[in-house]
Amino acid sequence: MKKIVLLLLAASLFSCKQEEKKESLYTTPAADEGAEAAGISQDPSVSLGREIFNGKGNCFSCHKPEQKVIGPSIKQIAKIYKDQKGDMVQFLKGKGEPIVDPSQFEVMKTNFYITRNFSEEELKALEDYMYSHLDKQ
Repeated sequence: MKKIVLLLLAASLFSCKQEEKKESLYTTPAADEGAEAAGISQDPSVSLGREIFNGKGNCFSCHKPEQKVIGPSIKQIAKIYKDQKGDMVQFLKGKGEPIVDPSQFEVMKTNFYITRNFSEEELKALEDYMYSHLDKQ
């Protein structure tokens, strides 16, 4: 009986000592510092967009700032949407037509289950983040 009590006591002590490390769904401050060094805006909406892009949106896995990976680059997306006066927010809601790379639309459609659940503020922040990659003239 004493062994069982000691075993339970030891187990409870070890389980209480473990600290739970919560990881952010978004980016770390170090990522924000890198963005600032790269000249990316620190506007609150752009910062939120960057956090979503690199975090819960998982956009970074297919899109990079200046090169096509699976999907088009961020700069290419922003330029085409700006030039064609497209509505990026409606596209991310799954309600717009693909205007950047229609051949990749089927791949992108699988991500709409994520982006459809974003608030208007989060979608606008993603759009602001994308546009922040355009060259300032």
